[in-house]
Amino acid sequence: MIFANVVSGVLKLNASTADGREQIVGLMYPADFIGRPYASSTRYNVVALTDAELCVFSRKHFEQALRTYDKLKRLLLQRTLDELDHSREWMLLLGRKTAEEKVASFLVQMARRIGRGGCARSPLDEFVLPLSRAQIADVLGLTIETVSRQMTRLRSAGVIDLPTTRSIRVLNEIALSARAEQG
Repeated sequence: MIFANVVSGVLKLNASTADGREQIVGLMYPADFIGRPYASSTRYNVVALTDAELCVFSRKHFEQALRTYDKLKRLLLQRTLDELDHSREWMLLLGRKTAEEKVASFLVQMARRIGRGGCARSPLDEFVLPLSRAQIADVLGLTIETVSRQMTRLRSAGVIDLPTTRSIRVLNEIALSARAEQG
């Protein structure tokens, strides 16, 4: 098992069922942490969706740093709690939001998380989706046709533009955020 911080790029976390089916259970962006201290294995695979750069730590050195530096422990705990909050928000998205709200929420998250230069938190006006429409559908619990239909609706409403199959240009960030939170 590796321990690493994502420096650039987007990665996916996959889980596999006993019969071999795969489910994307999370996305990792710049500044996210990969690994599980004090555990010998994990149930998830990490796969790069784009070119990615990682800062990798050995298990021994990372666990030693956790024992030595209280601030590092606090930062890791904070990241863990932030990820728990994100997981709870994602459960709400998957369980209670409409297809339009799901797609809009996904695009808002992409615009904020991909960021310029890695750790930027300000939204981008234009970005390239690191996932195919089929992967987006998988992540959101929708069909590829529904994802495509919702993207077309957002384009027709003047909220986004779709310069290419994977490029998204946010034309109205306020309207996109409002569509993500309609329910």
